[in-house]
Amino acid sequence: MKILVTGGAGFIGSNFIYHVLENHQNDEVVCLDALTYAGSLSTLQKALEVERFRFVKGDITDMELVDKLFREEKFDVVVNFAAESHVDRSILNPDVFLKTNILGTQVLMDASRKYDVKRYHQVSTDEVYGDLPLDRPDLFFTEETPIHTSSPYSASKAAADLLVQAYHRTYGLPVTISRCSNNYGPYHFPEKLIPLIISKALRDEKLPVYGTGENVRDWLYVEDHCEAIDLIIRKGKVGEVYNIGGHNEKTNLEVVKTILKELDKPESLIEFVKDRAGHDMRYAIDPAKISRELSWEPHTTFEEGIKITIKWYLDHKYWWENILSGEYQKDYERLYGDKY
Repeated sequence: MKILVTGGAGFIGSNFIYHVLENHQNDEVVCLDALTYAGSLSTLQKALEVERFRFVKGDITDMELVDKLFREEKFDVVVNFAAESHVDRSILNPDVFLKTNILGTQVLMDASRKYDVKRYHQVSTDEVYGDLPLDRPDLFFTEETPIHTSSPYSASKAAADLLVQAYHRTYGLPVTISRCSNNYGPYHFPEKLIPLIISKALRDEKLPVYGTGENVRDWLYVEDHCEAIDLIIRKGKVGEVYNIGGHNEKTNLEVVKTILKELDKPESLIEFVKDRAGHDMRYAIDPAKISRELSWEPHTTFEEGIKITIKWYLDHKYWWENILSGEYQKDYERLYGDKY
């Protein structure tokens, strides 16, 4: 099987590429990534050594490039991770989110229709459901929960989901959609909560926590997420949405304190800052459908996963230090130039 992974130089996409290459020896993988600020080719360094892997630098909104790539490669499956995903950035500049997350999805689906792709999979987010009240721990997001977005980011992802479903109903495009809770693990870009706290704590810097830190997220270890997506593209029912959750609800403050304890750093580093506009209070996924239909369950508890994640960041300081300094973009030009 030949799989196109868009956004594969980012966090979840790169982990998915490694998952496929390791677990499906007959599969070929092509990664299409624009290498914007959140994508780094150094993340795919080990994959580039594998003969069954190819990297292409390009934007999913580039119709000519996408059409040429589909014509040449004849993909069986497309997995679209490519997205602008940082909520704060979407509040400051919604334009790029709408272009990439909506129009880019359209371009990929048009090419998928034209070249008879057998499965188009859209990687979405639980943020399309809005949020849940803190005083109702019995409530969870299901696949039937109405869409109720809170930020330009989540609105752009919800719009893309609706477009995917429309292409299935209108054109018969064989699609699936997955909506996941907050991921964490190796190669997580340092602006996100967990890697941000790890990197700042290691440098004894103040740790910014929104509001009072009471916002609750369901944390999903990235390898568990990749396993779920792999199951969906191979065994999931066409036209369906699958929620993927980790059964690991934690307040932001709990997450920060757990990291500090693991690193043996003082809680005095915590600094509460003004809350984000439209900040969702609680996300909680009910993954009963994917468990029932595809026999998927998350394997990694937060306590296990955070230890693995912290160790990875300690062992790979060069990776995140290069990103924080901006050197990773200079490295790309120096090492690869016009190769990709």
